[in-house]
Amino acid sequence: MARIKVIKDVTDFVPILRAVSTQTKKEVFTELADDWKTSDEIEEKYGEEGKEALKLFEKMKLVETRWQHTDRETKKAYHTYYSSVHIDASVPVSEISEVLYAAMLEDEKFVGIEDKILEQVQKGENFAKDISEMLEVSPLTLKSMVKRSVKLDYRGHRILELKE
Repeated sequence: MARIKVIKDVTDFVPILRAVSTQTKKEVFTELADDWKTSDEIEEKYGEEGKEALKLFEKMKLVETRWQHTDRETKKAYHTYYSSVHIDASVPVSEISEVLYAAMLEDEKFVGIEDKILEQVQKGENFAKDISEMLEVSPLTLKSMVKRSVKLDYRGHRILELKE
């Protein structure tokens, strides 16, 4: 079945950019577009980075899953959810620059910011407005960073910690 990802909210562009931000992620994503693969198959071919890519794709709702039977066991298999992307967004340059900044921020810097957000959420301070003020970033930048994270999720006006 052909499914189209329609991007109207510019922050929804972040998962697409992060899905191909490294050679390994790009190769895993391309392979999942071609066929169903289990995490063991991906880990065997791409190592730990491939396995982490699957977690990222699943959190960002870029893959669908099903149970696949092998010789003696049943394993979770992955495949890309969308066959194409349609971008229907018109945004000011200032806003797209915030989204691209969050998507392209170096991993070390991003992890530091992600940890600060996670710390606030674990303390019970999970309203996006309060966290954006504490970090001194715009709500749009914060939302983009949360969409990039595999540890956090944006629900309404709150940020929640994702559990394994």
